[in-house]
Amino acid sequence: MTTVEEPADTENHADHADHADHDDSHGHISDNRYIVLALFLAVVTAAEVAASYIDLGPLFIPLLLGLMVIKFFVVASFFMHLKFDNRIFTWMFYAGLFLAVGVYAAALLTFQFFDS
Repeated sequence: MTTVEEPADTENHADHADHADHDDSHGHISDNRYIVLALFLAVVTAAEVAASYIDLGPLFIPLLLGLMVIKFFVVASFFMHLKFDNRIFTWMFYAGLFLAVGVYAAALLTFQFFDS
């Protein structure tokens, strides 16, 4: 007895190929998007390294903290897939970042770091 196979769902494959660079419902992004994110992170890291060699005075620490926050959001959102996860988990995770930056700034204030 022979079995009849169902035809392959070609509509989904064609639709998926059209949206290769866009986010899909499963929370995955294309390889090209990951390459762009990696290049963006490399540029931000290069800016951090360059800032360490330039005398920026009192702007140095706020600049580095700002660049750190940007990199944290990009890594957590895309590489840890928080962008595609439930919003409550995203906000709980980011609350840790805000708490850490606040504690770090408070510690610097107690040492009178910003007075110099």
